[in-house]
Amino acid sequence: MKKDDCIFCKIANGEIPSNTLYEDESFRVILDVGPATKGHALILPREHFANLYELPEDWCQKAFLLAKRMAARMTERLGCDGFNLLQNNGEVAGQTVHHFHVHLIPRYKDDGQELEMKKSSPSQEELAKVREEICG
Repeated sequence: MKKDDCIFCKIANGEIPSNTLYEDESFRVILDVGPATKGHALILPREHFANLYELPEDWCQKAFLLAKRMAARMTERLGCDGFNLLQNNGEVAGQTVHHFHVHLIPRYKDDGQELEMKKSSPSQEELAKVREEICG
């Protein structure tokens, strides 16, 4: 089901032109119009799901199988040195369009991008407490 005011729904369903790399009955893969690196693309489902939490499990499986295939093809064709898959959920996590999508970001040596997380150093006790919160 498409959401009428969603720009990614319109792109995924061909109502707005895009540089399409791949499409099938469930997904369209397009080049990002504001790429982080050469070849940066987005996997967009044709149906509207606001985020990962709304995405049905079978769609999750299809999305990540498609991501694997696209990453392999893009690595071969573009000669990149590595690859990032990025998927944000919620504004605090960097989601700016509330339509589930996966970023496919080819990485090149010295490409100037810094997508690294700042790591913390919790104690074993703190980790055990978090595990208990998650697992019950």
